[in-house]
Amino acid sequence: MYLCSLKIFNVFRNMKTDTIENKVEEFSGIARDIEDIKASYPDEWILLGNPVMDVYGQNIFAGVVLYHSPDKREVCYLGRPRIAGYNKTALFFNRVTPRKKRPVIASIFSSYKPLEQ
Repeated sequence: MYLCSLKIFNVFRNMKTDTIENKVEEFSGIARDIEDIKASYPDEWILLGNPVMDVYGQNIFAGVVLYHSPDKREVCYLGRPRIAGYNKTALFFNRVTPRKKRPVIASIFSSYKPLEQ
């Protein structure tokens, strides 16, 4: 247990102290609605415990927030000890800002000649 807390401390050492305190306070184990979760954590990876999903398993309606971060690796490594007491888990990215559009590179071949008939 002591080694695990040292590893978590080393990961958070370079982060701001206010984000560390917020992350520790937020994980209360209470199921929340998906709209509330998305509003609270924009542009972050979110790990949910016991998610309430539709019949097909494609849409999430509610769940317990186990961990969240903009870095997917951080969520996977530091969220792993938190999934112990849950039957199901879900990991998703809450994208709020649109992606940057990449320029389309089009080329026109000057050597193209139509077939003569």
